[in-house]
Formats: sequence, C-alpha cells, structure tokens
Amino acid sequence: MICSNENNTRRFFSLGCLFSMKRPLILIQALFLSSLLLFVACTPDNGNGVNAGKTDGVGEDDGTSGTDTARVSYLALGNSYTIGESVPESERWPLQLANRLSDETFVVEPLRIVARTGWTTQQLLDGIEQADLRASYDVVSLLIGVNNQYQGLDIGIYHTQFDSLLRKSIDFARGREEKVFVLSIPNYGVTPFAEGRDTARIRREIARYNAVADSICQDYGVRFFNITPISQRAEDDPSLVASDGLHPSGRQYRLWVEKILDSTRTIFTE
Repeated sequence: MICSNENNTRRFFSLGCLFSMKRPLILIQALFLSSLLLFVACTPDNGNGVNAGKTDGVGEDDGTSGTDTARVSYLALGNSYTIGESVPESERWPLQLANRLSDETFVVEPLRIVARTGWTTQQLLDGIEQADLRASYDVVSLLIGVNNQYQGLDIGIYHTQFDSLLRKSIDFARGREEKVFVLSIPNYGVTPFAEGRDTARIRREIARYNAVADSICQDYGVRFFNITPISQRAEDDPSLVASDGLHPSGRQYRLWVEKILDSTRTIFTE
C-alpha cells in the first residue's frame, strides 16, 4: 500500500534540508517520527469491520458484523421439476421457497440444487455421487420419480432407490429426519404434452408412485407434501403450464410454495 500526501511530501522535503545542514541527531529523530506516522496510516483494520468473504461452512455467517441474521443451507434433489425446466431460474420452486422464507432473522443460503431434466432415481443417485457437495446441509428436499414412470420402469426399482435417496437425504441433514421433506410427483397427464396418450393410466401410475414415496416417508418420519392436486388444475388452467406444454409454469410453482410455506418454515427454523 502506498500512503503519500502533501504533509508527507513536506516532511521528506524537510528531511532533505536536514541532510544538507548535517544535523544527524535531528535527522534520526525525524526519520523515526516519520516512519511511525507512516506505519500507523498504512496499517489495515483487522477488526470486525473486515469482510472475511463468503464461507461454505454450515452454520457460519458471511463475515459481516452488526447483524443477527442466520444462514440456513439448503440442498434440493430432483429432476426437471426441481431445476424448473422452461421457466426462468428465479421461478424455480426451491428458489421461490428460499426467497419467501428468508427474512430479517435468517436467510436461506447457500441453495444447492442437484437435478437434471430426465433423471430417474438411479441417475439422481449417480448425480449425487458425482456432485461436489458438502458433508451436510441444514435442510434437504427430494422430488423424484416421474421419469421412472414415464420410462415404464418397474415400480419395485423406484421403491428401492427412493428409499436409498431418502436415507441419503437424511444423512445430508446430519441424521435429522425432521430437516428433510419430500414433494409428490405432479400429474403431467393433464398437460398438452399428454394429448393422445392414456391419461388415465398416467394418473393411476403416478398415484401409485406417490403412494410408495408417502409410505417410505412415514417409515422414516419425513414430511411428505402432496402437491399433485395443484398440478391437476392445469387441465382447466393453461397458465399453470410452462411454454413447453409439459412442465409447470412459475405460477404453478408459486402455488406449490404457498401450500408448503408454513410447514417448511418450521422445518427451516427449528
């Protein structure tokens, strides 16, 4: 750091005059005082005002002072519904939920999403292994299974792999099942994408998948939120479907968040 100003210039100019006058004792004293002043002026403040930078540790703050705002880390696991396929990033339901929950007492960050369009339960298991994740998070959510149903995979595979995913979710939440929640699979059979398909079969099979997930959640004591009835409103309300004719719109995701908001507030704060 360079600390120079008019006073310093005058000081060094005066020191030059002292050399010319051959007054070594006064010169030494002046140099000492000058060095002391420069050291004080250029020493950085290492107190609470210094921003330590954004951390990635659970339960740690961002280095700022003067605030009691806590940070709650959140891991959202899933597929296209979790990343909000065909809607702006700001309209993804996990981000909408995080924004609605954040207030003056706590903020949901960082939010980490591990999801990809088309993922089955097996692909989500693989994705978790390949992702650079922390050892733990304060809250974990899970929404998975529609691609198992769409691809006609045996529901027994879903039962086994959903169980594994839920156990992993609880492990990420430091073994606290009360910090994990699951959303049901929406019914895409009411969307334009499903026109000409056996929509009754789609509805029936998704109901079976959701029954499996709900049952496993009960076994582990994990909250299960049934948002499927909201998705079925899209049959009479096109605004609930994204521009691709298949996935939920940001408005539908907002309805999901409104349904689970009060219950998840407890999950995030207790």
